[in-house]
Amino acid sequence: MEHYLSVIQNTMTNYFDSPAMTDFEGKTSYTYGEVAWQVERLKHLFRQQGIKPGDKIAICGRNCTHWGVAFLAIQAYGAIAVSILPDFTSESIYDLVKHSDARAMFIGSWVINRMELSKMPNIEVFVQIEDLNILKSSTPADWASIDEALEAEYPNHQTNHEWLKQVFPIQNMEDLAVINYTSGSTGSPKGVMVTQKNLSSNVRFGQDHIPNHPGLTYVSMLPLAHMFGMMFEFLYQLAGGTHVYFITKSLTPALMMKAFGDIHPYMILTVPLVVEKIFKKKIFPAIQKPLVKMLWYMPLINIAIRRKVYTQLMNAFGGQVQHLIIGGAALNMDVEKCLQQIHFPYLCGYGMTECGPLICYERWQDFCFRSCGKVVDRMELKIDSENPYKVEGEVLVRGDNVMRGYYKNIQATDNVFTEDGWMRTGDIGVIDHQGNLFLRGRSKNMILGPSGQNIYPEEIEDKLNALPYVAESVVVDRDGKLVALVYPDAPNIEKEQLRILMDENLKKLNLVMPVYSKVSEIQLVDQEFEKTPKKSIKRFMYK
Repeated sequence: MEHYLSVIQNTMTNYFDSPAMTDFEGKTSYTYGEVAWQVERLKHLFRQQGIKPGDKIAICGRNCTHWGVAFLAIQAYGAIAVSILPDFTSESIYDLVKHSDARAMFIGSWVINRMELSKMPNIEVFVQIEDLNILKSSTPADWASIDEALEAEYPNHQTNHEWLKQVFPIQNMEDLAVINYTSGSTGSPKGVMVTQKNLSSNVRFGQDHIPNHPGLTYVSMLPLAHMFGMMFEFLYQLAGGTHVYFITKSLTPALMMKAFGDIHPYMILTVPLVVEKIFKKKIFPAIQKPLVKMLWYMPLINIAIRRKVYTQLMNAFGGQVQHLIIGGAALNMDVEKCLQQIHFPYLCGYGMTECGPLICYERWQDFCFRSCGKVVDRMELKIDSENPYKVEGEVLVRGDNVMRGYYKNIQATDNVFTEDGWMRTGDIGVIDHQGNLFLRGRSKNMILGPSGQNIYPEEIEDKLNALPYVAESVVVDRDGKLVALVYPDAPNIEKEQLRILMDENLKKLNLVMPVYSKVSEIQLVDQEFEKTPKKSIKRFMYK
C-alpha cells in the first residue's frame, strides 16, 4: 500500500500549476505547487521555533485553505497533528490542548476572540490560521528570513521541481499522524490516535473505488477537524488532483446552495440532516400533493414526474453530482425511498473516527436499500451474534483502518478492543449473505422493553421525523414508558393547534409500531437538540 503523502506528493509534482485549494468567497487560493511551497515555509518555521519531529501541534479553527496547509506541513515535518473542533467550549479547548501535550497551535480568529492565549502555557508558538500570522512565539519568529533562506535553497523552485521529492516523509507508516478529539454523541471527548497507515488505507480506498482527477471541483463543508471531513473532503481530494473550495464562514442553507451553484461539485459528502431538510422544504411539499402521489406510481407517466424531481434535486446540488455520499447517522426511510425511486446517485456509508473513518461503503450502482454498504478493503467485520444474518449483535471490526487507541487513556483503549484484536464499535446490526451491513442503532441507546425486547429509539425516530410538523426528535425511556421529545417545524402555528396536531401524529406513529415500541406521549421542546459536528444529536443530554 502506497503512503498517502507519496500520492499527494506525486500530484503536486504532476499538476504543479493546477488549482488545489481556494477559500470560497475569500482571498486565498493556491495551486498544488503553491501548497507545497507554503508547506516548506511552515516546516522552516517549526525548525526555527525548536519544534521537533514527533511533537504535537494543535489545529483549532474553521475550515480554510490554511487549515489544509497547516495539516500537511505538520505531516511533512514528522510532527503529530492535534485536531480540535472550533465549536468546543473555551474550557474544553484549554483542557484538550493541555491533555495533548501540544507545543504549537494554529488557531482561528473566531476561536481567538473568545479565548485567552495565556491559559494555554504549554503552547510556545501561536499561528493565526487565516493568514499564518505569528501571534506569539517563545523564539523570535521572522517570515522574511525564512523566505530568504528558502529562496536561496531553491532558487528555481517554480521551474525545477526536484525539491518536491523532499517535502514529505513516506517511510513512517506505523507512526502516529493525528490525535483527533471528537465530541461524539455519548459524552466526553477522547483523543483518537490515528496512524499514517490508517490515513493511507482510507486514501487508497478512495482512489481505487471513487477515482478523481484534475478538472473536478469540490465544496468542503464538513469540519476538517472531524475525520470524515479531513479524509474525504481534503486528503482524498488532493490525492487525485481535485480543486477544493472551503466554506470558511458559518454554514447556512443559502450559503451552501450558493456554493453548489457556483462550484458545481462532482461529489457531495453530507449528513442525513442536510438531505432531509432539502426534501422537507423542496421535494416533499410537491410530491405529496394528492394528484402527484397518484401519478407517482402510474406506469409511464411516473417516469416524467420522477425525472422532474431528479432534475430539481440535481440542480439544487449544482448540476454535476456523480456521487451523493451520506454518513454519520441513519437516513430517513421516506427520503431514501424517494432517492432510490428517482435513481439519484446516492449511497449511505458507515464509519467512525476510530477507523479514520471508513468501515463500510458500496458504489451507488450496487448499493442495497437501507444498508450502509459492505466492509471496505483491508478491513474485516463481524457481528457479535449467534446468527449474524437474523439476530442483532454488536459490530466488530479490525484491519488497517483501525486506530492505535485513545491517547493517555489505557482503560478506554482496553475496553474498546477484544482480546483477539477486534474493535467494538458500539453499534448494533445484522448483515445479509452478500455482506451488506444493516445498522439498528447504538448499543448505549438501546432500551430494554418490559418483556425483554430490544427497542432502538433511532427506528422510532425515523418514522416520527417523517410526520408533519416534526423537525427532529429524541425518544427516551421514562419509568418504563417511551416518551418522544419533539422539536417542531411549525413556526406559524399556535401552541394549542400544534398540540392537537402532535396528538394526531402520535396516533399515526403507534399504528405502525410494534406493541412494545409504542410511544406513550409526545412532549414539545423549544429549541433544537444539541448536536455533534457531524449533526448527531447528543443523546446523553436528554432523559
